[in-house]
Amino acid sequence: MTIEELRVRIDDLDRQLVELLSERARAAQMIGHLKAATSLPVYEPNREKIIYANVRATNKGPLPDIELTHIYERIIDVMRALQRNELASERHARETGAASAEPGPATGIGPETEKKP
Repeated sequence: MTIEELRVRIDDLDRQLVELLSERARAAQMIGHLKAATSLPVYEPNREKIIYANVRATNKGPLPDIELTHIYERIIDVMRALQRNELASERHARETGAASAEPGPATGIGPETEKKP
């Protein structure tokens, strides 16, 4: 194969990686929603250890296990941040929804002053 052919192959692999990472991120978001509903923490070190062990067990090279683990550490960091952002957004939405449902101060402004037909 030529360099150009190999680069085309790498470009195709990169597109596949992006699709797979996006799919993984969507799964992580759903897990984040479930964690919020069940009050589980975002950070679960035992689960991460299992992921790293699975990655090392699946690795057939040429990347050394330690390098592949470093890549997965970064992936997991990003997924954890995504879950935290999802949880923060949900918490904010709940707080904002609860705040807007509560009566405000008697300022003459807001839902309590709306005229009913």
